[in-house]
Amino acid sequence: MSPTTHTAPSLFRHIVLPAALLFPAALLTGCSLVDSGGTCDGAGAARNDLAAQKVLSSPPAGAADPANYRGAGVSTGCEDDSPGPAWLHAGRVYAFPGTRQAVIDHYARTAAAQGWQRGPAPQAGVACWTRTDDGRHLVLDVGFQLDTWSPVPDPGKGIGYEVTVGSNADGSAAGAHCTD
Repeated sequence: MSPTTHTAPSLFRHIVLPAALLFPAALLTGCSLVDSGGTCDGAGAARNDLAAQKVLSSPPAGAADPANYRGAGVSTGCEDDSPGPAWLHAGRVYAFPGTRQAVIDHYARTAAAQGWQRGPAPQAGVACWTRTDDGRHLVLDVGFQLDTWSPVPDPGKGIGYEVTVGSNADGSAAGAHCTD
């Protein structure tokens, strides 16, 4: 055997093959170092718990799905693209033939009856409440700025609004509060 044919397989077996086997593990370790907060992995049960919050299906009389969102119901999501715990949320959009103030007044009564505590005074089109449920800190928002939705919900001859319950994936209160 020539030294070239004998050295190449030996070099491959002793250096290249072990490096190739360790490379995926190095990538996984690198990814875990980049993740400075929680992830959405395994958050399905917590998102389902948020979606089951009674306040999401307690709209004021006359509220309905927007004309272009028939049967949409409650949707859930998880955001894990920023430092800290992942943010879980469940929400529903409604069309309402009344005023914003009527919506806020309705949720103030409904939220209080369900154990929510009022957050700061409504500003920038958002009203907010908080509570703790089974050790999980929850935030309830009622907002009227739906222009980022695609398609933008069609409230018909009324107004559109979204009611959302959110929580950190770890249930902590850190950073999970009403925005003012």
